[in-house]
Amino acid sequence: MKKSTEKESAYRHLEKMSTYELLRCINEEDKTVAARVEKCIPVIESFVEQLYRKMQTGGRLFYIGAGTSGRLGILDASECPPTFGVPHDWVIGLIAGGDSAIRKAVEFAEDDRTLGMKDLEDYGINDMDCVVGIAASGSTPYVVGALEGCQLRGIVTACITCNLDSEITKHADYPIVCEVGPEFVTGSTRMKAGTAQKMILNMISTSAMIRLGRVLDNKMVDMMLSNNKLLDRGTRIIMENSDLAYEDAMALLKRENSVRSALETLRKMD
Repeated sequence: MKKSTEKESAYRHLEKMSTYELLRCINEEDKTVAARVEKCIPVIESFVEQLYRKMQTGGRLFYIGAGTSGRLGILDASECPPTFGVPHDWVIGLIAGGDSAIRKAVEFAEDDRTLGMKDLEDYGINDMDCVVGIAASGSTPYVVGALEGCQLRGIVTACITCNLDSEITKHADYPIVCEVGPEFVTGSTRMKAGTAQKMILNMISTSAMIRLGRVLDNKMVDMMLSNNKLLDRGTRIIMENSDLAYEDAMALLKRENSVRSALETLRKMD
């Protein structure tokens, strides 16, 4: 049976469309993605609960994928340290072909069924960790082989795919299947499938980090203060929780080098 991500687009003769028509039709297709992701929430919830328990005791979260899927995993992993102030080895993204494949496709790297597990073994993968395989098609050998190897080692696995009954789901304890249907450009899974994957990755990492205490109220109190925008944001968080003027709040933040530490200092002073 033909994969839903490979089915013919509902639109024909795209080259004859005006720019407005192209944009409107792409947007119409994109509008359907969030509703499809919503149907996946029960499985995502079950996985995040397991992930939270594992990470509480020192486990790590791994994303593994190829092409667009691999790049999306790396993007989500790379944003966790600056957003939540966690170590860089808490959430790790791996892509077929290595780091050079982030910018330029590495030919046939995704077709090696043994390479994914080898890449995970380089990080000392163990049964405290959780691994999410990302593959819109659900059949990428690099990803399928990695999840298969993880299951043999008793490592918790999940997958994010956009095709029902795909091979990857057979090797995932938590199969997250988000069928988004045919793409606007036939087979271009960087579009709706990629959007769905990005949304699900956001949900996994953000909810896990909140459960792990890396957010206070609705604020990123552990964010890395790596530029003026973030310093300003942190300063305003402190102002909202104190009677300090902007300059004094900024001075406290710079001294503590952490929004959380600054707020704790303020509480001790009360």
